[in-house]
Amino acid sequence: MGKKEEQHMVKNGGMVLEELISTGNGRCNPIRNFSAKQLLEATNNFHSPSFTTRGEEKWFKAFVNNRPVLIKKVCCSEPSLTEVCRDIAISSQMSSHGRVLKLLGCCLEFPVPALVYEDAENGPLNRYGGTNGQSLPWMTRLRIAKDIANALTNLHTAFSRPIIHLSVEPSNVLLNTDFVPKLCNFSRSVSIPEGETQVKVLQFSGTFGFLDPHYINTFSATEKTDVYSFGVFLLVLLTGKPACDMQGRLVDFVAKKPWNEIVDSTILEEEGVTTEKQQEKLLDFLNLGLKCTQDGCENRPMMIDVAKELVRIHSSTPAP
Repeated sequence: MGKKEEQHMVKNGGMVLEELISTGNGRCNPIRNFSAKQLLEATNNFHSPSFTTRGEEKWFKAFVNNRPVLIKKVCCSEPSLTEVCRDIAISSQMSSHGRVLKLLGCCLEFPVPALVYEDAENGPLNRYGGTNGQSLPWMTRLRIAKDIANALTNLHTAFSRPIIHLSVEPSNVLLNTDFVPKLCNFSRSVSIPEGETQVKVLQFSGTFGFLDPHYINTFSATEKTDVYSFGVFLLVLLTGKPACDMQGRLVDFVAKKPWNEIVDSTILEEEGVTTEKQQEKLLDFLNLGLKCTQDGCENRPMMIDVAKELVRIHSSTPAP
């Protein structure tokens, strides 16, 4: 390791520790420190990423120590450094949850650390939007919704101070070989101060269409900020449409249409989905999405109640 790499390691290590203390009292699951040499060799000098998220995040499929992994590299900038160190801190604390992408380790020798995760063979969920010929069965979509709701509930309740994800959207859910969903990207997450119910942010972040109107208007994030984004996430799963397009916001489209014009046609074409029992569960799923996307925060359910409702819908939905 050269002098410059050593300086990066000391600086980045200190920032990660600071984020660990601010979000979870310094507790985390053990992770490895990979060398720059290992990751450069594994990715052919970070050439030809397998996919990108948020534009500046490049993901590389690679083998490290004979194990298939995903390596995330972010462009070099000071805001990125803070966000990546936060991502490392929260990911390391959440990695024991089965529906969170497991962080195996990181490399602190670059100006902005690189992150090494377990593999997710089927990539980001937004590949399966129905518009590109890759569509998921209804029961798979329902299971994905249930599992991600569980992960978000854990994020909100498992720490001394609730952590708000702030970027709940399909591109931040990766799928393994069995299409088991894994929540990732905690770089923009914030924790709510003890005794408070909200936290002020300097600037809002996220993808338009998924953003809570209250969050946009007040620059204040609450647990209900994630609930709104998750509600849009549910509507995207149900309709196969993007959260926002040239026609406007998905939440506005859904509010004006009858349910059979809302549900993704590929779902309605599945054998057995048109039965009365299945239609009832599709409507329950739709109504839950609408409850989560109410403009007023006070009218939205808590994430734990959303998770319970999805468990009920999933367990009572007959396989088509």
